[in-house]
Amino acid sequence: MTPNGSVDVPIQRLDPDLDLPQRQRAGDAAADLPARISHVFAPGERAMIPTGFAIAVPEGMCALVLPRSGLAAKHGLTVANAPGLIDSGYRGEIVAILVNHGTEPVSIERGQRIAQLLVMPVPTLGFVEVDELPSAPDDRGGAGFGSSG
Repeated sequence: MTPNGSVDVPIQRLDPDLDLPQRQRAGDAAADLPARISHVFAPGERAMIPTGFAIAVPEGMCALVLPRSGLAAKHGLTVANAPGLIDSGYRGEIVAILVNHGTEPVSIERGQRIAQLLVMPVPTLGFVEVDELPSAPDDRGGAGFGSSG
């Protein structure tokens, strides 16, 4: 982390004709990722779309590949495994696994912004085995899906 709190993430451009991922506005949390290839998604189709970039996520951090809300809302195209997780040890090309949940074909063009990349810190986890879990702060306890109404 730099003195001003920003994080420098080494990035390798695998396709010289694509612009580097960037945040569209100063307050945006994530940077948009482009498609390295064009593809037409049939309804229900899932495909792996390369972005043309590899990154070195700093140790103690992870990167998440997230959907672009406009593609999801307008066309039903989203990240199938949202969020896609990139660990700090991965050095291969970032690939977005997209799926068309809509009823019409969706075309993406090379260079089009298809997903977002969010880099964030992750705590070091240590699992501590216990005989009984502490009480929850509310009455949910073991109540599962749909328990809140």
